[in-house]
Amino acid sequence: MALTDQQRADYERDGYLLLETLFDAAALDRWSQRFEAIVLGDVPVPEGLTVMKEIMTVKGVVRPESPLHAINKILSFENDPVLWSYTSDPKMIEAVRSIVGQEIRSISSNVFNKPPGVDGRFPLHQDLRYFTLRPADKIVATWTALNETTRDNGCLAVVPGSHLGGLRDHHDPDWRYVNSGYYAAAGAPTDSRVHIEMKPGDTLLFHPLLLHGSGTNRTRGFRRAISTHFASSECVRPEGPRKRAAIIKDL
Repeated sequence: MALTDQQRADYERDGYLLLETLFDAAALDRWSQRFEAIVLGDVPVPEGLTVMKEIMTVKGVVRPESPLHAINKILSFENDPVLWSYTSDPKMIEAVRSIVGQEIRSISSNVFNKPPGVDGRFPLHQDLRYFTLRPADKIVATWTALNETTRDNGCLAVVPGSHLGGLRDHHDPDWRYVNSGYYAAAGAPTDSRVHIEMKPGDTLLFHPLLLHGSGTNRTRGFRRAISTHFASSECVRPEGPRKRAAIIKDL
């Protein structure tokens, strides 16, 4: 779906835009079941995909009830045809192109799991900290709720307009248990957070400089979401060493 002029204006002002019920229940079930099949070993792990465990289960602080309770997320599903159908969905592609232009590529993909019984928080941060591509205005994230996301199960929280302030320094949060790669933006204004509760199939589009994070899942179920970052083909990456080989796929 192409964005309206008002939706584009809202995105440019706030740094995010919520699209309600972009995907139906059948698609959400298909992606969630595929995530479980990969984690449980029912299907081969696609090339390039990484399964990341929750730090509290890795350290033995929490004994997971099941293999699914031990997983924080999977990263880089570009080579899985079932999960890739999310990234290549025509409705979402049209919305993304409304923001960054016609020639786009995926630069990151995740299924977030957030199990119960662990800390699982993600401090306020900016996704541009993880990317070297520029310019930032030609990158956009999509984040789709696979089940209902609420304050109780750790929904996303955002700081409206924070994308206009540039990239902040990031550091390790002063927490006892922090998942790998979870950095906190310096001086992030926590009192300005807006919590984004979402129904299954709702999709949040947001700028890579938007401050956002999420809380602990205090329910007995999972809070699960699927996400992709897209960039215009106009974006460039400076030369230099990289910690992880980029997985980029044209659309």
